[in-house]
Amino acid sequence: MRSGDPVKILVLHGPNLNLFGRREPHIYGHTTLAQIDAQLAELAGELGVQLETIQSNHEGALIDFLHRHIDEAQGALVNPAGLTQHGVPLHDAIKAMPFPVIEVHMSNIAARESWRAHSIISPAVKGTIQGLGRHSYLMGLRALVALAQEAR
Repeated sequence: MRSGDPVKILVLHGPNLNLFGRREPHIYGHTTLAQIDAQLAELAGELGVQLETIQSNHEGALIDFLHRHIDEAQGALVNPAGLTQHGVPLHDAIKAMPFPVIEVHMSNIAARESWRAHSIISPAVKGTIQGLGRHSYLMGLRALVALAQEAR
């Protein structure tokens, strides 16, 4: 990346997150994925960064997305959703990235069912933000931009 190029941040939404706003609103709230993406895009504009976003219910599509952008991104925001506890291939792909990755969750996974409390993804990422609803994503984007700017 040249110093004048905009910072590029990837946003990966895992399985079933396309159902935000409908799925268990008592846990995830009523904010839809489209609304989250719009808020991220607005914040990215304010911060002067580019976003590339994907939502997939398939782990391989998320991994392919990371691989495709390995040489052009400066960070990634990942909500692994149902892959949090069992996504070994996603964990391995994240570890292979040359840029920081931040794991985000709308809910506090440690305060939910005991089997949700452990993230197999967390050891592969720079940090985790969880339990703050849509703000987890926004805080994650701000953190990634700060890390990318420091790396320049």
